[in-house]
Amino acid sequence: MSIEKRIAFLSQEIRAADALYYQDDNPALSDAEYDALRKELIALETEHPHFIQKDSPTQSVGAKPSGKFGKIKHSVPMLSLDNAFTDEDVSDFVARVKRFLSLPENADLAFTAEPKIDGLSAALRYENGKLVSGATRGDGQVGEDVTANLSTLDTVPKQLSGTGWPDIVEIRGEVYIDHADFETMNAAQLAAGKSEYKNPRNAAAGSFRQIDPSVTASRPLKFFAYTWGEVSEAFAETQMGAVEKMADWGFSVNPQMRRHDGPKSMIAHYTEILTARSGLGYDIDGVVYKVDDLGLQDRLGFVSRAPRWAIAHKFPAEKAITTIEAIDIQVGRTGSLTPVARLTPITVGGVVVSNATLHNADEIERLGVKVGDRVEIQRAGDVIPQVLRVVEAADGQPFEFPTNCPVCDAPVSSDVDEKTGRQDVVRRCTNGLACPAQAVQSLVHFVSRQVFDIDGLGERQIQAFFEKGLIKEPADIFTLRARNDEIKLESWDGFGETSATKLFDAIDARRDIPFDRVLYGLGIRHVGRTNSRLIAQHFISWDKFRDAVPQLQDSESEAYQGLLGIDGMGQAALGALAGFFASDSNLTIVDNLTAHLSIQDAEAPASDSPVAGKIVVFTGKLERFSRDEAKARAQSLGAKVSGSVSKKTDYLVAGPGAGSKLKKAEAAGVKVLTEDEWLALIG
Repeated sequence: MSIEKRIAFLSQEIRAADALYYQDDNPALSDAEYDALRKELIALETEHPHFIQKDSPTQSVGAKPSGKFGKIKHSVPMLSLDNAFTDEDVSDFVARVKRFLSLPENADLAFTAEPKIDGLSAALRYENGKLVSGATRGDGQVGEDVTANLSTLDTVPKQLSGTGWPDIVEIRGEVYIDHADFETMNAAQLAAGKSEYKNPRNAAAGSFRQIDPSVTASRPLKFFAYTWGEVSEAFAETQMGAVEKMADWGFSVNPQMRRHDGPKSMIAHYTEILTARSGLGYDIDGVVYKVDDLGLQDRLGFVSRAPRWAIAHKFPAEKAITTIEAIDIQVGRTGSLTPVARLTPITVGGVVVSNATLHNADEIERLGVKVGDRVEIQRAGDVIPQVLRVVEAADGQPFEFPTNCPVCDAPVSSDVDEKTGRQDVVRRCTNGLACPAQAVQSLVHFVSRQVFDIDGLGERQIQAFFEKGLIKEPADIFTLRARNDEIKLESWDGFGETSATKLFDAIDARRDIPFDRVLYGLGIRHVGRTNSRLIAQHFISWDKFRDAVPQLQDSESEAYQGLLGIDGMGQAALGALAGFFASDSNLTIVDNLTAHLSIQDAEAPASDSPVAGKIVVFTGKLERFSRDEAKARAQSLGAKVSGSVSKKTDYLVAGPGAGSKLKKAEAAGVKVLTEDEWLALIG
């Protein structure tokens, strides 16, 4: 058996043992047998790090959840935060907020600052003060129902204390394990002859999502509250006041939270927390700043994935020095060739790092890296480790970037920006989905968590199905069960009757899917999650979108101009969308897929808004609010904000200095509003 196959076999055996131990409480191996398998796997992976699988059991704690958790849709999405890495980034954030709110640079504006706990996000819903449900973040839109698990935590009130809580309130925070409890857990693991947990966050993750709540109850999990989701009524006027209320209701809140009047004191607080970091007793990876005034938070609103009123100031990246053992080229789903340095494994920030990105050919040339060099690497948070510089150069020839795809041998090319004439630094395989690497990575993207989220179908399984010719395009996934008389999946290594049935059930559960996820799943370059949602909200139904697809080839068509008018939809995304659907083979792939799906319509704009579904254009110098705030407010009310006037425009909001757009609107009979008239209309 080859080393690669032995690593795959050991990983499979350990994962199966983990599932029986952590999920079913029915261990199949003795501790000695389990430890022997794990010891062998660790030794092989250390000696051959390029064979480490992404889902290797040495890279995680416990077993993946069995999928027995129910789903809870977040009534208010659980978004992530944008990051700041330097003091200048923090000052820029404060300046952006003031510009958005049309405040002078020297205006007073208060922010809160608090440590960013390195744990797992959770949401607790209370009705009439009683805990009724708890959920994980999930993909931000839908999380897993872990009510029973969260109910076992002493720091999660089952009934709110004090007074003043709304009839409905959803408290959000972080589940974590502190340092003292983590040491106790690992001491118990060693005493039982078991492997230690790698770090508190992994230990918390493995404990938080146990199928058996009694296992979670036995683990020392804690919960910090710091924000909220859905509420039936406002309960505070400031961020600081809201957190103080949560403390009154029985929640643990962070005692390091402070209120500041500008970037200078915010950064000073960051430095203070960074200095005190090791003595806090729990892991943090930065400081979170939030606009204190909740009325201003409401005006600032959100971008696609994060609030405009908050940012995470991350701690400096942790660094280490190691050796480059090899440089490989990975081919992504859009054909991009990415060089990856295979490193002598080294621990950075509590994580064993054996790979680091070299980005592109230009970066390799800039760094001057080659095989055998001693290099400095860094890892910041969840960012992919990267090579910073060569510390000690080895003898040998410079790395030559391939001119042909290492997978399919097709020529490699770089895009040229039509506006600037500059060549893109990213080199791409020109073979499209005929390149096996692109085809496989496109399928991996399709089943990933943010897209179709098919549990049990990851990169390893996709690769196996692809190599056997069983899955060549997304539609093939949805015919696996029907073809199982021929496939006999239950007889494959790593599968049995139960696991095969679970996979088929997980696939069937994704036949009913939102419009934007289907579009995002196609993997069209430049059409990510945000653009997919914008397009879905524009057409509402998949059938309307599919009917409009042929028009996208005509830049003067109503469909093309309608999409171009969407605020945030750029020429690159629209060109990629039109180009994708210009291919008959792509159309066939899409239609084959959608024949197996029930595609949910996008949510229509709020019907109680007078501008819901209306097309609005802003022009001139707005005096009552910034252009960005005007657009954001209109979009939050369900309006479609466009950058150009057409016969389809419903309202033109004109400030002083309005020019050609005003003349065009008047000529087209579009209703023109002043700022005051617009404010009166939207209430």
